[in-house]
Amino acid sequence: MMNFIVKTHKTGTIYNKPCFYILNKGINSGKPQYEPYTNSFVVLFENIEVCENHYWIAYSLWKTKFWTKHLIGSVILFLRLSDFKKEFFPQSKLLMEEHEAHLQHIAALKLLEGKEKQFHENINLINEMRREILIRYIKQKI
Repeated sequence: MMNFIVKTHKTGTIYNKPCFYILNKGINSGKPQYEPYTNSFVVLFENIEVCENHYWIAYSLWKTKFWTKHLIGSVILFLRLSDFKKEFFPQSKLLMEEHEAHLQHIAALKLLEGKEKQFHENINLINEMRREILIRYIKQKI
């Protein structure tokens, strides 16, 4: 039984149910995000826990380039809604069969994403400090 609804997102639409968005145009088609993309599908759920579990499945599929073989188009690649629906449900069902292992993988992915965000913040701070030191140095010499 399908416990989510997938449809094309219309810009400006606000959804009352837990959801996430899937980019459907460009080389990064299949990329999930909680904020809407201009060209995206919306995946709606009944509760937040199921939504989050499926978000990480979508993230895993995107990171492993699962959707690449489903992209069509000669100039701008895109993912069809029918292809997404046809493939996402069986893949999510397959990946959630062993629920405990699935939850462990989600926890590990969340930890890695947190570390990556912290790493990027540190890089930004280092670049900002470098810029400030160079500005002070230049002001002293001029």
